[in-house]
Amino acid sequence: MTKSRGILAPREAWTEQQVDLLRTFYPSFKSEDVAFMVGRPLDSVYRKANSLGLKKSAEFLASPAACRLRRGDNVGSEHRFQKGQSAWNKGTKGIVGVQPACRVTQFRAGQSPHNTLPIGSYRIDKDGVLQRKVSNDRGNASKRWRGVHELVWIQANGALPAKHIVVFKLGMRTNVLDEITVDRVECISLAENMKRNTRHNLPPELNEVVQLRAVLTRQINKRAKHEKKEHR
Repeated sequence: MTKSRGILAPREAWTEQQVDLLRTFYPSFKSEDVAFMVGRPLDSVYRKANSLGLKKSAEFLASPAACRLRRGDNVGSEHRFQKGQSAWNKGTKGIVGVQPACRVTQFRAGQSPHNTLPIGSYRIDKDGVLQRKVSNDRGNASKRWRGVHELVWIQANGALPAKHIVVFKLGMRTNVLDEITVDRVECISLAENMKRNTRHNLPPELNEVVQLRAVLTRQINKRAKHEKKEHR
């Protein structure tokens, strides 16, 4: 039989015979054994014994079978930290202080990973831009890697003005080193770059598609959020 959500199954009532067995054996036997004898779950035995006011006998509490009950409720107190006691690893720093052998594989101050590329190395980033390593400075990767097209423009024209970036001219983008020349790139303001990448510069029919796609995406996200709330 299936159980409805939020409704507990009816509890099985104790029989007179089970109660008699509980009264007889609970004071002198382990609760787990009593639960087996009366055919009830252990937590049910605890609840029933408590409602009947049953307690373990002094003889049982003095026996090894009482386990933690025989020693009271302060089991393990001799193994706990005492007030004012110092930790065994006090004064050590990190795992190296605990395990000196770890020092062999620990990074030293100023040490770089084994796969660190030297300055002057090249790579292509996730956007397909060819970059050159210019330093080993820590922090953001932009301190260590710069776009080759940007470096080519700076070499020819000097420092980059504030709030400006270097971009490829229309149709001249490439990540082939020998093809990245100063005539292929230009320096523009961030405002100009935003204008170039806005959807308003697209053909009317494509602009409409972009708008419809945005509306559709919002509706999909809204529906997914609503369904998620319903399933909580």
